Amino acid sequence: MANLTTQQVAELLIGVARTQQAVVEAVESLKSGFRTTHFGPALDNAARIRVTNRPLTLQEFPARVLMQCMGRAGPNVEHVTRDLEALLAGQPAPTDAGAGGAAAGAGGAAAPAGDAPSLDMT
Repeated sequence: MANLTTQQVAELLIGVARTQQAVVEAVESLKSGFRTTHFGPALDNAARIRVTNRPLTLQEFPARVLMQCMGRAGPNVEHVTRDLEALLAGQPAPTDAGAGGAAAGAGGAAAPAGDAPSLDMT
């Protein structure tokens, strides 16, 4: 078996999140309001957005990547890679003070490429 790099794992996570996003959009097209009424709160719970003073863990990371996929700009492979490397090294993922909570990852205004927020949405 080949050894995967952190960037390859990040790209894989983004691909899975985009597939999940396609399923959510399909359900949304069948049942209007599904995303905001049912899926949004469940995803917030999985990503543990409302839990404060707690570092991001690998368990919440895929849900946060999905939240970024559902935003306008989508996830940035470099930032996902950087956050994943930090998590795998046992360090807290880098945070951006101006990220604005869940809104930044789930549809907030896109930041310039050099200043894109991290996946830490706490």
